[in-house]
Amino acid sequence: MLEIKNITKDYSAGGDVVHALRGLSISFRESELVSILGQSGCGKTTLLNIIGGLDHYTSGDLIINGKSTKLFKDRDWDTYRNHSIGFIFQSYNLIPHQTVLSNVELALTLSGVSKAERRRRAKEALEKVGLAEQMNKRPNQMSGGQMQRVAIARALVNDPDILLADEPTGALDSETSVQIMELIKQIAQDRLVIMVTHNPDLAEKYSTRIVRLLDGQITSDSDPYDGTTVPQKEQPVLQKAPKGKKARTSMSFSTALALSRNNLLTKKGRTFLTSFAGSIGIIGIALILSLSSGVQAYIDNVERSTLASYPISIQHETVDYSSMMQAMMGMAEEDISGRDPNRIYTSNISTEMTKTMLSEMQVNNLAKFKTYIESNPDGILDSVSEIQYSYSPNLYIYGKDINGKVLRINPSTVLEAMMGDTMAENIKQMGGTYSTMLGTSGGNMGYDVWTELLGTQTVQDQFEVLAGRIPESYNEVAVMVNDRNEVSDVTLYALGLRDQSELTDMMAAFMAGESFELDTGDLSFSYDELMGLEFRLLTASDMYRENADGGYDDMSDDEEYMSGVLESAPLIKVVGILRADSDSLITTAHNGGIGYTHALTEYMIERVNESELVKKQLENPDVDVFTGLEFPTDSKEEEQPMSQEEALGIIMGMMTPEQIGQLSGAILSAMTPEQQAQLAALPPEEQQKALFTTADQATLTKVFMELMTAEQLQQLMELTKEPESTDATYEGNLQKLGVADLSEPSGISIYAKDFDAKERLTQFISDYNSRAVADEHQEDVINYTDYIGLMISSVSTIIDAISYILIAFVAISLVVSSIMIGIITYISVLERTKEIGILRAIGASKRDIRNVFNAETLIVGFSAGVIGIGVTLLLNIPINIIIHKLTGIDTINSILPWQGGVILVVISMVLTLVAGLFPAGVAARKDPVVALRTE
Repeated sequence: MLEIKNITKDYSAGGDVVHALRGLSISFRESELVSILGQSGCGKTTLLNIIGGLDHYTSGDLIINGKSTKLFKDRDWDTYRNHSIGFIFQSYNLIPHQTVLSNVELALTLSGVSKAERRRRAKEALEKVGLAEQMNKRPNQMSGGQMQRVAIARALVNDPDILLADEPTGALDSETSVQIMELIKQIAQDRLVIMVTHNPDLAEKYSTRIVRLLDGQITSDSDPYDGTTVPQKEQPVLQKAPKGKKARTSMSFSTALALSRNNLLTKKGRTFLTSFAGSIGIIGIALILSLSSGVQAYIDNVERSTLASYPISIQHETVDYSSMMQAMMGMAEEDISGRDPNRIYTSNISTEMTKTMLSEMQVNNLAKFKTYIESNPDGILDSVSEIQYSYSPNLYIYGKDINGKVLRINPSTVLEAMMGDTMAENIKQMGGTYSTMLGTSGGNMGYDVWTELLGTQTVQDQFEVLAGRIPESYNEVAVMVNDRNEVSDVTLYALGLRDQSELTDMMAAFMAGESFELDTGDLSFSYDELMGLEFRLLTASDMYRENADGGYDDMSDDEEYMSGVLESAPLIKVVGILRADSDSLITTAHNGGIGYTHALTEYMIERVNESELVKKQLENPDVDVFTGLEFPTDSKEEEQPMSQEEALGIIMGMMTPEQIGQLSGAILSAMTPEQQAQLAALPPEEQQKALFTTADQATLTKVFMELMTAEQLQQLMELTKEPESTDATYEGNLQKLGVADLSEPSGISIYAKDFDAKERLTQFISDYNSRAVADEHQEDVINYTDYIGLMISSVSTIIDAISYILIAFVAISLVVSSIMIGIITYISVLERTKEIGILRAIGASKRDIRNVFNAETLIVGFSAGVIGIGVTLLLNIPINIIIHKLTGIDTINSILPWQGGVILVVISMVLTLVAGLFPAGVAARKDPVVALRTE
């Protein structure tokens, strides 16, 4: 079973080498009681430690069940000690802060036995040694004999093959020694017991075999064993784990926590003071978090009262202004320390802002989001009072001005009247670009006065009906006035109620530097006059007429044609006059305008999509319906225009020699004397080329036309004719015609019933985005900018910055506290050195020892965190009283968020754990033999 072959063990003591064992060889039977006798220092305990795997031999071999241990690793020795060896020590080596039952259970815990099973087996082991009534006591409450019985029960509970007893009766009186020896003799009947003793009388009386040592060698053996030795193997093979045990030992972290907790409870005073010292940094940080959280809550309240009046507006194309502002702040923080103070430098803030805005442009998949929100997930529509969908096509509304002429009412022509067509178009393009980035609609710089109304209930809440009623169908609109019964002059010009030529004349006079008196008299209208307004709805297709070539001409400037089209266009009537409430935030109502229903938007889109011109374009996606030409494709190479030299080559090739001579004479005669002299100075072979390339273009054309025949001119036209092409695109034409899909809006405005509902909507969008990211559909993420929240967030940023600075200072005390905890943990390692040896003796690995002390630091860190949070909660009570008295604002409260409390406790645990890593590592590296000798 157990064989020792030529084992030597050498120790280094200063500069000398001590030979504890000198080539010792011995074999043991599977069941016998072997006593090893010898004087002190002869190697008895060393031999016992080597057999038990606590110490390692210098050379030779220890063979277990025919298996060599030469190549055993630390974990193999740990498993061997736990599964095959049971130790009984002279000084009992019980863990003082554990109960008797827990001491016995510990070996089973390392074996991975279930809690119920190890409790049952531990009780059985204690009953066998006669301690069934003492299992809940602690070791310091028992006699020496009882403690030795506990040690025997602990050694037997794992049913080991070998029991090693080192002076088991050395600290007992004679009577108790006999009792213990009787118990050991009984145990030796079914297993190998190797006992080291100085008492030859007990050895003679109870042992079946006595081995005597002297100077590390066997001098006598009363019953030597010469059984057949199993051949040595080069690869280490552990014996199979017994039933109910793990092949590898491992202490559960819960066991490590229990050991450390019990140890800390034995030193309650020191543990509390240590935890309180560690909590000082936590208290400081928690108080700062409480104050900043209270101020932030106050800012959130202000934000709530402001944002509740604004919808959540989502555009198809939008800009992340949060990123833009961060980029701008980054420019402000740019390092300028290397600049010359005597020079002026450029700040590229405008170009950088534009670049950032363009780079941060994001596209929202509004079609998918519209379908999702209308499916009412989680009853989200209960939080919505109104959802408004906007579309990119223009709403073309026409009417007659005060002179009876056709006037485009929407998009408004006011800007063209003031600035002229070219400048107005440039301004509109600029306005359209920025409106896209700002997430607003229209690029007409505020001159469009037609606005889509919200639902009937919302209109009733925000407007008072002065005359008529609220529009209901697509062909009904209302005139909106502000709370003073006013409409702006822009609105009057846009609707044709004032002559736009006044604006044209005013701008012309201004440009010419002349004075111009504009009649700005008090113009007023009766309700009946405004209720009598009528408009006509056109689509972009209505403004085009098919020509003889199969293309379409734009007839929007042809008043006769437009008048005819308007006669058959859908009629839109004013059915009501609405006055904005004084508290209304509808900006268009402050200047007046026309309000129409969403039904008009839908009707217009359906009318556009059903027009013949749109259908023709959709049926021919490769052809520009306006010109009849094919759209250019990316595969076609761009044709370069013909150079002058190539054109001359073609012409010269077509002309006869006589014509060329006449052409040369005509060109030469048209040249000045200086030009003729320059030409004559050239070599003969270059004169003709220079004659044609330097000639006046008008002269060349005139001579060509006079000299060339009609057939030559026709042939020349065919050769130089450029192929017809179109600059239009299929998508551009659809946009030009106003084609849209009702399922794909260009903007969505969601109006919440109240702020709580607005918060739910915001969270709804956030959850929607989270799912899109989780499903790897980044293109479905909805981006929008909370402008007012963004402005208020700057205040929050300042508060956060101050909080972070204060936290950084307070964190220093937290780090110091953690270092102190690390020092105290190291002291604990020194105090528990013997416990380390005991744990290693019963099979605990270095990792298990490390976990025991890591668990202790975690408990201290947790206690420090909890104490810090508790003290903070108490201090917040007087702090809030002081704040309310000083500021007079009852809504600012110093409150620690529960999430912050949890995070601070975790931080405390992490810091103390890090601080305890070094002492835990020191504990794990301790030699178990040395640790067991520590008192």
